[in-house]
Parts: sequence; structure tokens; C-alpha cells
Amino acid sequence: MSYNLLKGKKGIIFGALNDKSIAWKAAEAAAREGAEIVLTNTAIAMRFGTTSELGAKLGAPVIAADATVVADLEKLVDGAMEHFGGKFDFVLHSVGMSPNIRKGVPYENLNYEYLNKTLDISAISFHKLLKVLYAKDALNEWGSVVALTYIAADRVVEGYSDMADAKALLQAITRNFGAIYGRHRNVRVNTVSQSPTMTSAGQGISGMDRMFDYAQKLSPLGNALAEDCADYIVTLFSDLTRKVTMQNLYHDGGFSSSITCKDIL
Repeated sequence: MSYNLLKGKKGIIFGALNDKSIAWKAAEAAAREGAEIVLTNTAIAMRFGTTSELGAKLGAPVIAADATVVADLEKLVDGAMEHFGGKFDFVLHSVGMSPNIRKGVPYENLNYEYLNKTLDISAISFHKLLKVLYAKDALNEWGSVVALTYIAADRVVEGYSDMADAKALLQAITRNFGAIYGRHRNVRVNTVSQSPTMTSAGQGISGMDRMFDYAQKLSPLGNALAEDCADYIVTLFSDLTRKVTMQNLYHDGGFSSSITCKDIL
């Protein structure tokens, strides 16, 4: 069902790799609610994923960009503004990757070159994106920028490794840049802390099945699906949340406020 929450709005969606991606579901939900969108991903991800298929389905242009490269982000934002005929209203940052996790390097023995890549891809890229959006004054007043995070930024989650450090940095960037963007442009910046979700990236994390099952048992409402998260993101892009900014917003079926009970373990 559509509520036309984003009728007349325009925005960029990062990271729609395939139909398991939260970003993919968010793009579909935004289009359903009346938005025009531009899709973006790295060139290599676009070759191995199906982003172009989503673009064809939604009538959305796909612009290749490496979120860690400022020049790419500048071209992306310029391209989006050219396509939209001016400023736009929202951006979803759904970007994250850890070489340490991919290569099975334990947290106590991190490869620091890999760590730098994890932080750059998964967190610093968000600062670069916000910097480019702000410098180009690309977002309309009351615009909204959302990034995806996970509770491992706040608690110990075995197996999440240096991605937890990256998510903590991501949330700090959200608060610090959100204060500037809100004060000077009336633009909102928030993170959504989603339940463990069986995306392609999530399935690459050691012990993801156990994390998923544990959270499912502990969450009063059960784990939130990718489609559920997409609907929540849509509300943050809409005018209904104009005064929500600099927040880490849990979307996890109540897991973040639950305590361990012996009878469910």
C-alpha cells in the first residue's frame, strides 16, 4: 500500500547490490511512495550485482561511484542534480565492508591496513558524502540523510570485528555533521540500527546465523526484515520526521531494550 509519503521528492540510494539488500528494498519503497531516485554503487559491484536491473525496473539512472573517492562523489551529486533539474531531498548511505572479516582475521590480531580500509569504506565515506552534499548545497531544506548501522557499535557482538569500530565512528559523524547541517541548512542526519539481516554482506560475517537466531529469540517483535527497514527509512525521508536529527534509531523489534532470559536461551 502506498501513502504517497515521498510524492514530489527526489534522492540518491547507495548500495543496492541485489534484491537481498536493504538499499534495494529502500529504493523500491521510495519509488512506491512517489519518489524519483538515482541509484549508485561502485563499478565493480555493479558488474557483479544487479543494480542496473533495479534501475530499469524503477526507471532510475544508475551512476557508478566509489564512496571513498571524493571526486566520484562530486560527479555523482552533479549527475543527480542534472538529472533532477536541481536540488534533491534525501540520501541513503548503505555502504560497508571489512577486509579483516572477509579474510578471517580475528579482532585481537587486526591487520591495520585492512582496518584503515574498513573505516574508510564503512564510516569515513559518510563524512566525505556529507561534505560533498554540504559544499554543493545539494539538498533541499528539510532534506534527510540516513546511514545504516548496527548495535555492535554500542555492545560487544562476537564476529562483527572492526565493523563495530566503523559503525561507532559512523554514528559519531552523524552527530557531529548533523549538528552543522541542521543548524545551517535544516537538513537531518540520522542512522538506523537494524536487526541482523540476511543480506549478502551480512551472510559474510562469521556467526551471522547465531546472531540472527539469538536476536530473533530476544526481540519481543522478532527481527525486522529488510522490507520493514525500508519502510522505516521512507518515514525518515518524509516530512513526518522533520524534527528528528542526530539520532541513532533502533529498528530491531525491541532487541536493543531487551535483557537475556534463561528460558529463551
